[in-house]
Amino acid sequence: MGRILAIDYGHKRVGLAVTDPLQLIATPLETIHSQDLLTYIKTLHAKEPLAALVIGMPKTLLNEATDSTSAVVGVVRRLRKDFPDVPVHEIDERYTSRMAHAAMLAGGLSKKDRRDKATVDRVSATLILQSFLESR
Repeated sequence: MGRILAIDYGHKRVGLAVTDPLQLIATPLETIHSQDLLTYIKTLHAKEPLAALVIGMPKTLLNEATDSTSAVVGVVRRLRKDFPDVPVHEIDERYTSRMAHAAMLAGGLSKKDRRDKATVDRVSATLILQSFLESR
C-alpha cells in the first residue's frame, strides 16, 4: 500500500497532509506555495509512490461553485494528466477551515498559532484526508 496525499488548494498556499503507509492515520505534512505543488508531488511520488491524491473541492453552502472552484478544477485536470497511474479524488471541503480552527482551539494551540494561515491550511488538508478515509 502506498500513502495517500491530501491537498487543500489555495491561490497562494497549499496545505498538504499524508497518511501512514497502511492508510489509517492522516497527518499534516506542510504548507507550500501553490506554484510549487506539481514539483513537490512529483518529488514525493518519486521517493515513495502515492496510492491516491485527494483534493478539497470548494463549494458554497448551497453546493454551488465558488471563486476558487475553477482553479481547483484546473489543478485536478493537471494532476490527472501528470499522474495518470494515481487516482485523484475530489472531496467536499465545506467547513474545513472552520473545523480546523475548532480543532486547533481544542488542541490548545495559542492564538498566534491559530492565526497562522499555513497552520490552518495543513490542518484543513488533514481534515479533508480524514474525511476521505472515513468515507471509504
